Amino acid sequence: MRQNLARRSALVDAAIEVLASDGARGLTFRAVDAEAAVPTGTASNYFTSRDDLLNQVGHRIYERLIPDEATAAGLLAGPNTRERTAELVQQVVRRVTAFRTGFLALLELRLEATRRPELRAVLTARVVKDVEANVEGHLASGLPGDADAVKMLYLAANWLVVERLTLPGVFSEEEAARLIGEMVERVLPSGP
Repeated sequence: MRQNLARRSALVDAAIEVLASDGARGLTFRAVDAEAAVPTGTASNYFTSRDDLLNQVGHRIYERLIPDEATAAGLLAGPNTRERTAELVQQVVRRVTAFRTGFLALLELRLEATRRPELRAVLTARVVKDVEANVEGHLASGLPGDADAVKMLYLAANWLVVERLTLPGVFSEEEAARLIGEMVERVLPSGP
């Protein structure tokens, strides 16, 4: 059966919204159909199973989180300093938190991945690729720090995103920005 790719994307995007609002237990084909405002039964025509839908959501979230070429190029502009690195980490945190439902859905997927080996494989491969791209991009840019420093910044920034999205009263935006600056100062070597 030939499928409409735009409709498939709309269904996966609707599944992201359902995961973020209702959790993994609320993710049903019927709920996706309702969120996408399509006739009942549409999602089941596009996905062979709930696992298939979950795997597609895992891919789609990362597609939407990757900055476009212009944004990526802009991230590389500027001096190769710790201060610039702190700005970049802050920009990433802002960009990821701006896709609130995507990140919350990703948290749901990660929990589901503890019970679903195929989903765990999808997410593991995607996160490994993401970490490698972050390390390669950082090292190629000439910014200070080695691969381990980039990984530490990655881990800390991810947990900061979790705090900002799930318990936004824990750290204000100003305190989060200050802490990112402190983190970069402590993790990266001094000098340019």
